Amino acid sequence: MMPAAGSAPPQTAAGAVGWVDAHLHPQDYPAGTDVDQVLRQARSAGVGGFVCNGTEEPDWAAIERLARADSSVVPFFGIHPWFVAGAADSVLARLEAQLQRLPAGVGEIGLDQHVEPLDRQRQEELFSAQLALAERLGRPATVHCVRAWGWLLEVLQRRPAGCGVFLLHAYGGAPELIPQLARLGAYFSFSGSVLNPAYGRARRALPQVPAERLLLETDAPNMLPPAAYHHRDALPAAAAGHNHPANLPAIAAGIAALRQCSPAALQAQVAANTRAFLGPLYPPAWNLP
Repeated sequence: MMPAAGSAPPQTAAGAVGWVDAHLHPQDYPAGTDVDQVLRQARSAGVGGFVCNGTEEPDWAAIERLARADSSVVPFFGIHPWFVAGAADSVLARLEAQLQRLPAGVGEIGLDQHVEPLDRQRQEELFSAQLALAERLGRPATVHCVRAWGWLLEVLQRRPAGCGVFLLHAYGGAPELIPQLARLGAYFSFSGSVLNPAYGRARRALPQVPAERLLLETDAPNMLPPAAYHHRDALPAAAAGHNHPANLPAIAAGIAALRQCSPAALQAQVAANTRAFLGPLYPPAWNLP
């Protein structure tokens, strides 16, 4: 059963919502998964806020339903680079209408040179148009980038009016790019994948991110973290083997260790950063510092 529309998420003793998952896709769980149960379990584990991203037009309605029913959800709508081939130019007008229907950000958008077939021109056209829409409406954006960091930087630097505020989710770029991207308005989010020793570049980048630009995510149901950080018993049976937002506190503890700070200090900093990143989308019920 869904919480009542407009209901506030459970509060911590200090009055705040606890951890915030800055990027996930609850609409992508396998059929039969009780997504409301997933979010309830995550709240019980200490995760009080969820930034839920749509990736193509057909899933926007599911994100909207979640957001309208549950005040712990902040919706984002966009066209992901994997889905630009099937998106007509008219989708931009429908995206703007969707963004005007309720407080929402723009995402997940971005650039990806790993996807096949690769249409660089169409990817860049839709990415730039969605970024411009976010800037015009004063909304934050969530950006996906895979094997395209130089390209991304070039596109951002060519924007004469600036880039607005945007989150580079599951940051995988070089540490050396962080100062340039931060000057352009970037926040940097890390998932549990950074806890895998094989992800050397992300692990080198994590300590270089300015404290005031760091956010945390699960990318659930994707990017399952290493076994030590996986809340195995949390998921309904239909979603077994997938990532869960309830993993975020364990992921955060691992990231705090890599950043050489306490989980409490990291939580306070990330809460403040979430408020700054979301700006006008920040839900009053969250009561973050």
